[in-house]
Amino acid sequence: MDIFSVFTLLGGLAFFLYGISIMSSGLEKVAGGRLEQLLKKMTSNPVKSFALGAFITAVIQSSSAVTVMLIGLVNSGIMTLSRTVTVIIGANLGTTITAWLLSLTAIQESAGFFFKLLKPETFSPVLAFIGIIMLMAAKTNKRKNVGTIFLGFAILMYGMGLMSGAMAPLGDMPSFRNAMIAFKNPLFGFAIGMIITMVIQSSSASIGILQALTLATCVSWEVAIPIILGQNLGTCISAILASIGVNTNAKRVAGIHVIYNILSVGVCFPAFIIINALIDIPLMHTNINPFGVAAFHTVYNIFTAIMLLPFCKVIERLAIKFIPEGKDEQKRQVLLDERLILAPTFAVAECYRQSVKMAELVEYNFVYSAKLLKSFHQKKADQIRENEIKIDTYEDKLDSFLLKLSGKELSEEDNNRISQLLLIIGDYERIGDHATNILKVAEKFKEDDKKLSEDAIEELKVIVNAVSEIFTMSFEAYKTDNVALAREVEPLEAVIKKIVRKVKNHHIQRLKDGLCTAELSFMFSDLLNDFRRIAAHCGNIATSVIQLYDSSLDKHEYNHRNKDEDIEFVSKYQDYKSRYSVSKDKTATDTVSV
Repeated sequence: MDIFSVFTLLGGLAFFLYGISIMSSGLEKVAGGRLEQLLKKMTSNPVKSFALGAFITAVIQSSSAVTVMLIGLVNSGIMTLSRTVTVIIGANLGTTITAWLLSLTAIQESAGFFFKLLKPETFSPVLAFIGIIMLMAAKTNKRKNVGTIFLGFAILMYGMGLMSGAMAPLGDMPSFRNAMIAFKNPLFGFAIGMIITMVIQSSSASIGILQALTLATCVSWEVAIPIILGQNLGTCISAILASIGVNTNAKRVAGIHVIYNILSVGVCFPAFIIINALIDIPLMHTNINPFGVAAFHTVYNIFTAIMLLPFCKVIERLAIKFIPEGKDEQKRQVLLDERLILAPTFAVAECYRQSVKMAELVEYNFVYSAKLLKSFHQKKADQIRENEIKIDTYEDKLDSFLLKLSGKELSEEDNNRISQLLLIIGDYERIGDHATNILKVAEKFKEDDKKLSEDAIEELKVIVNAVSEIFTMSFEAYKTDNVALAREVEPLEAVIKKIVRKVKNHHIQRLKDGLCTAELSFMFSDLLNDFRRIAAHCGNIATSVIQLYDSSLDKHEYNHRNKDEDIEFVSKYQDYKSRYSVSKDKTATDTVSV
């Protein structure tokens, strides 16, 4: 093996790792928000969580990535520690799918036409061709993502072939054969497998390297098994590194991952050494191939899962015992842990979930600030102010997180959701500000013992009821992505505009007639402006919901179209107009144009 073979080996490893990376990225994008929905379905049922953990890992091709994501979820308070144990066990099994894909390289040329079709050398070039055509010609991101998966798999297999070819001369080297004798020491093989996996931080990649080695040279079962066991322990390094700087519970997630793998290896490795020393098993002296590596890797993970699943609570208690709560540590919880960016689709879904929580705080502030106009309660006022601080924090954290997330490779759906979120969290933050303004007016009424005229109070009731309905409708449309409901918001916003305009005219007349003081006039005008602006932001939110499912929609053109020609709009407008009226006289010539 000369220096050029070493160059080829390194190049093959680079292609291999890059292929895994882009293939898993494409798989995650194709899966879309379904991964997030699956994680939400995880319950205390250990079998269900185990199966979902295995499935998600098989999709994104990395148990380390799943564990790191779990650390971010626990650090953000999205998932409890106890729910992560079975997910981690399932993730260890899910990662074996990569080894089975790579084992196809072991199919012999003489296996027959059908089996030859399954050889990566046969179909990988076809997949690469299809993949690049889809990337260049496809008009939708979903098809481009499928092309990325095909291309990634082809690159991965090409790298596997390069590594196997580069290592082929090793079989004729006396020094390598001597090294294989040293590898018969199980402790040495175990250490090498663990170190290599720790360096490249991927058990799937290190298993692939071993499979390439078995394809190119003679590696016996007794040499390969300790290496595989070491690789399964070495994969813990990613979780350990990810646990730096997180809260205690999140560190315990990494602890669970390490404890599970130590217990698994702690049972199987000594058992292998003892059995191999006492019983001369002929299979141990025969050469293992990529199929054998994949089979042992899978059987090992199935066996350890069956063995340790009943002891999930014990593993959790061990993690809590070994990683105790720090004396001076506060139970800090971050809004969105940046480790979630490892799974961009899931991170987008979590940003949406956090924005809904932000909107719930805004809803509380709006509802109770309006109620305080009628009957003031200091505790409610204090809660509104406390919520306003939280709302501002939500906006700041979500804005910065979404901007970082937008720099990642995302599906068209996720890109549209990020654009929607950036607009909507701004609208909700402004509604929160207006609710605080309403609170200030309510406090002013109480402090100065002021009271509006009966006519003003009745008119204000109509406006509050209308704005309450438009807020509820727009919030429900946003929470449920209900486009039909979102379309009902705009007619009500138009009615609110008309009402506010009419009430302002009535108020000016009362001021002229001496029925209202100048000070009350300013306060009443401020209230009208705040309610009017809240309705406008609700309209923006509804339009953003519609725009999410119709990205070609131009917001300016949509808002300024001729609404008198929109039959559905006119119908809803007339309905709202009949329900919310501030005067008995109705002008027949009143149009819906605003």
